[in-house]
Amino acid sequence: MSSTMENTSSPVPGVGGTRRSGLSSLLSRNHVGTLAALVALLVFNFAFTPHFATMQTLSVNLTQVCVIVIVGVGMTMVIATGGIDLSVGSIMAIAGAFSPQIFQGMLFPVPNLYVGIALGIILPVILAGLFGMFNGWLIANFRVQPIIATLILFIAGRGIAQVWTNGDLQVFKVPEFQQIAIGRVLGVPFQVWIMAVVVLIAAWALRRTVFGRQVLAVGGNEQAAWLAGVPVRRIKLFVYVISGVCSGIAGLIVIAMNSAADANLIGMGIELDVIAAVAVGGTLLTGGRATILGTLLGALIIQLVRYTLLANGVPDAAALVVKAGLIVLAVWLQRQERA
Repeated sequence: MSSTMENTSSPVPGVGGTRRSGLSSLLSRNHVGTLAALVALLVFNFAFTPHFATMQTLSVNLTQVCVIVIVGVGMTMVIATGGIDLSVGSIMAIAGAFSPQIFQGMLFPVPNLYVGIALGIILPVILAGLFGMFNGWLIANFRVQPIIATLILFIAGRGIAQVWTNGDLQVFKVPEFQQIAIGRVLGVPFQVWIMAVVVLIAAWALRRTVFGRQVLAVGGNEQAAWLAGVPVRRIKLFVYVISGVCSGIAGLIVIAMNSAADANLIGMGIELDVIAAVAVGGTLLTGGRATILGTLLGALIIQLVRYTLLANGVPDAAALVVKAGLIVLAVWLQRQERA
């Protein structure tokens, strides 16, 4: 009788059970380790990297990490369900290629610049969400493995963007649109505010809503979640839509920052950065446990590793090896913890 009363947690991972709150829930064991790694990187750079302690360096690192974090939020949701999304870079390219053609009136006439800019932000993000829905549709309805389903758009998506623009570089100078990347509010780049909003909304949704608990339940044990009444197909579909929307937002920030849209380069290779950030941040790559704050910290580590290597004369190619090593280390640590 006593043993029955003691076990009050739900059999479905992420649903019910006791839940930590406050600072103790934010600073879990994984976060403490990630924070320690971040602090070690900061200390190393303050000690050995020239000109690290400057506002310019801070601004450069913040603006470069924003895209990784925004895409990483969507990837965290996907991985939390036990999936993966390899198409994030290609969806970024599609949104980035589509947007300038709208606000410059190349696809259809716009009444004025501000309407064109609004449509050039909203419509590409919606399109990115639809491509994410396509991924989720294949996975949820046809039970295609996530790595195969998203590989389709990983290959074809960038081709779609290139065909759309005839492979041409789209250069523009529209300061009103570029404010989403280079504008500042209270001295902080506007894209950092966008990143903060995305992180806060996602963290709240994952920790405080039924949807968040259902996401973790699907990743923890899909069969048990289905038996408990969780709409598994709908959850899978929705997380890939979220991933697509986040990728679309990131694609717009990239083209606004560069004043140009190059379908060949937008989001190229970002998949590795994002998966590394999610893994280093403590989200289980097998699903069932996820942390948005951890993804933010992981992205900061990935960016600082790249900056540290480049600032100290290490070739950029070496950074790829280091990031791959970080993923291997994160997976090994997760396996050790579960064991």
